[in-house]
Amino acid sequence: MKNSVQLIGHVGQEPEIKTLETGRKLANITIATNDVYYKENGDKVEKTEWHRVTAWGKTAEIIEKYVTKGKEVAVEGKLTHRSYDDKEGNKRYITEVVINEILLLSK
Repeated sequence: MKNSVQLIGHVGQEPEIKTLETGRKLANITIATNDVYYKENGDKVEKTEWHRVTAWGKTAEIIEKYVTKGKEVAVEGKLTHRSYDDKEGNKRYITEVVINEILLLSK
């Protein structure tokens, strides 16, 4: 088995781009995916899921140049989990998709 995630959705906010001291780029975006299903009584239910997405290097550079809020994109990467201590010393947990490929679907 392989840790692999594929998402197609719309970018929810302008990309957050950071350039590290080494010159390497880091991009953070959120992607909204929609799921539609019908209840037994026929009622339509639409559910939106938000996904935190991170990209490094050349992929981050592509995001910086071409991705804006509202764009439809397809991404492929792996699911990761990490934690950190916030300013108050509380442990915080983050689940995100670290992508290695992005396709721009909208014009």
